[in-house]
Amino acid sequence: MRILIMGGTRFIGIYLTKLLIEQGHSVVLFNRGNRPAPVEGVGQIVGDRTDATQLKEKLFKENFDAIFDNNGRELTDTQPLAEIFQDRVEHFVYMSSAGVYLKSDQMPHVEGDTIDPKSRHLGKHETEVYLTQQGLPFTSIRPTYIYGPLNYNDLEAWFFDRILRNRPIPIPGNGLHITQFGHVKDLATAMCKVLGNPTARRQVYNVSGDRFVTFDGLARACAVAAGKSPDEIKIVHYEPKKFDFGKRKAFPLRVQHFFASVSKAKAELNWQPEYDLISGLKDSLENDYLASGRDQAEVDFSMDEEILQSL
Repeated sequence: MRILIMGGTRFIGIYLTKLLIEQGHSVVLFNRGNRPAPVEGVGQIVGDRTDATQLKEKLFKENFDAIFDNNGRELTDTQPLAEIFQDRVEHFVYMSSAGVYLKSDQMPHVEGDTIDPKSRHLGKHETEVYLTQQGLPFTSIRPTYIYGPLNYNDLEAWFFDRILRNRPIPIPGNGLHITQFGHVKDLATAMCKVLGNPTARRQVYNVSGDRFVTFDGLARACAVAAGKSPDEIKIVHYEPKKFDFGKRKAFPLRVQHFFASVSKAKAELNWQPEYDLISGLKDSLENDYLASGRDQAEVDFSMDEEILQSL
């Protein structure tokens, strides 16, 4: 298949591009051209997706069997792309987020759960609704927290920063909030499984790891991945409402239960996560955190100190 990936040079797109090439597909990336293509020889169209006119000029004469829209956040990002390829593409795969779900007393989240009208990811759900209304052969993917080598969000690295420096780990609440991490390669594998699968058309899939973990458990898992005993680390709990850090984040995860069932993806996509939490964290530590020298970098622990001093 000839496949277009919007983005493709940062995190998810790098893994997805490599997997698609390995499977024999022809891949073209559309991005600003600020980073090199992840695979030598892969096609690349340089442009700004936020400019609808430019998008149409660059892509209207192109033909693709499938499109992966990895970096659309608002409906206005994706609508021009969908209009260009209306009735011209076999599959349109959209990267949404499990962050669209409204907080619930019943967990884990499943694909039919109520949407949060105040979610910062609301634009992604609006895009899903639009793709449904237009009758496009789309599939929407909703990951929870994505981790793994090349992660540009401070998730697992936040914990490694403290564990490798033998610092206390400040965790909000009682540490029993339950969350969920999914390895980026497992996410890319699930995305590839969508192609050529008629069952996946006009469907939404939660994709993440198939186990859930508490905040404290995540800290301990990071310690094990770093070769330490879970008993070696010092976890400090605090009440986040007592602090005002403005727009700065003292903790990298939302302080609520946040996890979703991946049963539908496993059943309908014939997909199974390759990584459990420990093996995935080891992969991230060895092939990104340590490989990049972050363990030797200076880290701002000023918010940690404010929390610790108050306790």
